[in-house]
Amino acid sequence: MPDDVFSPFTPETDAAIARARQHSLGDLLHRTARRYPDKLAIVAGDRRVTFAEFDAAVNRCAHSLSGQGVAQGERLALLSHNSWQFAVLMFATARLGVVLVPVNFMLGAEEIAFILEHSGSTAMVTEDALAGTAQKALEIAGVEAPVRGWISLAGTPVADGWTDVDTWIDGDGDPGAPDVVVGDDDPLRLMYTSGTESRPKGVMLPSRSLIAQYVSCIVDGGMERDDVEIHSLPMYHCAQMDCFFSVDVYLGATSIILPGPDPATLLATIEREKATKLFCPPTVWISLLRHPDFDSTDLSSLRKGYYGAAAMPVEILQELSRRLPDVAFWNFYGQTELSPLATILRPHEQLDYAGSAGRASLNCETRVVDDEGVPVPAGEVGEIVHRSPHATMGYFGDEEKTAAAFAGGWFHSGDLGVMTEEGYLSVVDRKKDMIKTGGENVASREVEESLYLLEGVAEVAVFGISHPHWIEAVTAVVVPREGATLTVDAVNAHAKERLAGYKRPKYVVFADSLPKNPSGKILKRELRTEHADLATRE
Repeated sequence: MPDDVFSPFTPETDAAIARARQHSLGDLLHRTARRYPDKLAIVAGDRRVTFAEFDAAVNRCAHSLSGQGVAQGERLALLSHNSWQFAVLMFATARLGVVLVPVNFMLGAEEIAFILEHSGSTAMVTEDALAGTAQKALEIAGVEAPVRGWISLAGTPVADGWTDVDTWIDGDGDPGAPDVVVGDDDPLRLMYTSGTESRPKGVMLPSRSLIAQYVSCIVDGGMERDDVEIHSLPMYHCAQMDCFFSVDVYLGATSIILPGPDPATLLATIEREKATKLFCPPTVWISLLRHPDFDSTDLSSLRKGYYGAAAMPVEILQELSRRLPDVAFWNFYGQTELSPLATILRPHEQLDYAGSAGRASLNCETRVVDDEGVPVPAGEVGEIVHRSPHATMGYFGDEEKTAAAFAGGWFHSGDLGVMTEEGYLSVVDRKKDMIKTGGENVASREVEESLYLLEGVAEVAVFGISHPHWIEAVTAVVVPREGATLTVDAVNAHAKERLAGYKRPKYVVFADSLPKNPSGKILKRELRTEHADLATRE
């Protein structure tokens, strides 16, 4: 068939059609503002703005960036805690077709320098409290970054060479939308993974991936325009940013932005703002349950709870169901490369399939395969792979890793899992977290689930350390509940009742807390380093 059968139009007409059909990330807020101009969009500190006001602020910021020479396709690095300005920059960059590079605020200057250099960022915005680190990172990377924005969250005066972002947002700029054509597959996000490799990878996400993922969240996650949601987990991370905040903007729901997941602040905000919806990783749900204000706070408005980023201990899920009986819970499983959603465990499945990651979401197809990419039978362990429009366009500047990740036409997650005949997925472990001890494989999560059943355990992390005899030794770091008395003998006795000998911890260590990243994930690599010499000391 001739190539031009379905292309009978002039280039000018094709361009006009493409513009009329545009449906990019930057369009979502504008269309919501046209539907619900006077509806409350964002609450951030003392600021309360409607969707019309939010849209106008985004346009002014976009025009300001454009006027300073930030052009379509260029990269803008954003280093900040959650804020109103963060929300505006997310959509202002998308309006211009500028690629946003959100940066983990826990990173040091050298780590940030790598991201700046690798991404080729020509603009940078930083929160005032992080400005010293940002400046040092720019110097290490040798990046000019002629456009430098300053978010004044702590009230620190703007340093020389930086410009107050509020002047971009609240100034006299044009409140009309900039006329920029952004294609479905134009990258708008460059998300750097927090993985265990020596250098993070830059995950490229376009509107096509993000919006397909939003639709899956809405349909399978029970999301609606009347939701009032608190966003306290870091917005630099795709879970809070793209499973929840951007979806709320798309729908026209109200977003309450907090700088972080402080339990007391979260509880008070739910009561004050009558929040109906909350996402937290298991570690933060646990901190809420253990807070002394939990039972005295009016949480009656809360109707929807979401968890992800790590496996929810079954014991904690059961406790949440008892203490928040009117809240429906969803488990979201995925990763940055999937924008980030892959599978969902829905409310009616929570207790019957406790511990499961659920089934593939609306726009995703999920399998479990062997090392040759062949699907394994139900009940057998294999690598979890996906096909979905959610998937990344690849790793920026890395053909080799991209080719490996998409081998066989499926995205390879690096997670090990088991699937039932009905398609329910259980994540066994990350490949890197599988402990190989004495010739046997031990899933750290299985051991953790067992130890959570011991009364007095608040949190636990299980990992392997080098051992001269066992090759790797199963090691558990346990955080006792406040007021509880735990001993190594008690933990060992409990494990003996529930686990095969090779699965039981060879070492049990007590700690006041576990190291976590801002997304709530336990940093096992830090625990491995801290306790690497346990066998030697023995």
